[in-house]
Amino acid sequence: MEIDVSRGGVRAPGGWGVLVLLCLAQFMLIVDITVVQVALPSIGADLALGREALTWVVTAYTLCFGGLMVLGGRLADVLGARRTLLAGLALFTAASLLCGLSGSGATLIAGRALQGVGAALLSPAALAVITTVFHGARRGRALGVWAAVGGSGAALGVLLGGLLTAGPGWAWVFVVNVPVGLLVLAALPAVTPAVPGRAGRVDVPGALLVTVATGLLVYGVVTAGEAGWGAAATLLPLAGAVLLYALFAAVQRTARAPLMRAATLARRPVISGMFLMLTATGLMLGLFFIGSLYLQHARGFGALETGLLFLPVALAITIGAQAGGHLVPRLGGRPVAVAAFALTAAGAAWMTMISPETSPYATLLPGFTLAALGIGPLFVTATTTTMANVPPGENGVASGVINTFHELGGSIGVAVASAVVAPSLAPGAAGIGGFVSGLTVCAVTAGVAALVSLRLVPPGRPSGAFVGHGHGH
Repeated sequence: MEIDVSRGGVRAPGGWGVLVLLCLAQFMLIVDITVVQVALPSIGADLALGREALTWVVTAYTLCFGGLMVLGGRLADVLGARRTLLAGLALFTAASLLCGLSGSGATLIAGRALQGVGAALLSPAALAVITTVFHGARRGRALGVWAAVGGSGAALGVLLGGLLTAGPGWAWVFVVNVPVGLLVLAALPAVTPAVPGRAGRVDVPGALLVTVATGLLVYGVVTAGEAGWGAAATLLPLAGAVLLYALFAAVQRTARAPLMRAATLARRPVISGMFLMLTATGLMLGLFFIGSLYLQHARGFGALETGLLFLPVALAITIGAQAGGHLVPRLGGRPVAVAAFALTAAGAAWMTMISPETSPYATLLPGFTLAALGIGPLFVTATTTTMANVPPGENGVASGVINTFHELGGSIGVAVASAVVAPSLAPGAAGIGGFVSGLTVCAVTAGVAALVSLRLVPPGRPSGAFVGHGHGH
């Protein structure tokens, strides 16, 4: 099958074969957000890593992925989508091998950061190829398949992490990407159209500023778990983050080709979408982080049992997202967001009933599943209410901003969770007070977010037929 992919008549072999390969590549990126959660205790034991280093094993990936994603999309426009896609896939594959062969925490964290850079190049370029190859109704079906990859990747990531960690070892949660990456690298050039890039500027300083600022924010929050919130080691990086965010805002106002247009960021629907996506992803990965360490550190669960226990949770997120896709067009984004946050708060509150005397299957699992059912619709609400309420010329920027906050939210959520649970993870610590405190923070955060959503999320039903399903749009 040949498909016309440009006004100049460029013809590209493939079609659905291209989609399969691109979804396989995207699947690796999404899996790597959750697959490592179950492996954290084993990684810590083998590499002698404490709480702070384990936090960076998670956040280094999401930080670079989110902080550089808009830049990756811009590079795809300027350099060409296929070239950027292949460069990102090659970097992600090589970085995965580095992670799998890591003999120290520093090497593993560096590998995770490089994985994030590769993902930031790959994901927006892959989406650009899909929108180039497919048209009309076929594009809608292709984007539906692309969106489904996000939910299934998160669900299977926790199970795959448990299977690989309990089997050949935690290194294989990274090494398994290598043969898949090489396969896609070998097959993609033959079926992907070589659409040339467009001349333009790339806001590298803006991308670096927002990434470094968020890195300092994460570092300060993580350090607070040990040093305290009033210590210089905590306050200095937090102050540095504030200064760099301010500098980023100034650069965006003066740059000829800004990474994020100030006018777009100031729109209420975009602010609402950023808030929903940041909070939902932070709650999701924060709860995964707390739950995994509680089960394996405090309750003695193995990696496989932890992965199996988390599988209903990950599936609940997917089910919730599908339900949100049906409810938002009918009820509007505001009531769905408020109800979803309330459901998440109730689930996290249920999780606080954990104790050495109660079974996780009666406290942690049902509570987390309930919270996950609430988190799923939030991803849909964030993308749908944003994209339906911005001018057509700002769709690309708004979409990039929302997806950026998807990853940055995960980094901040894990950092906050790590700081709060620190007392229960300190050497020789007894009791689960830190885990209960972390879950309480999640419950309160979700409750406050429900109240904020009552005023912030745009009222009414979204106009148009756009329905976003979270990551990838």
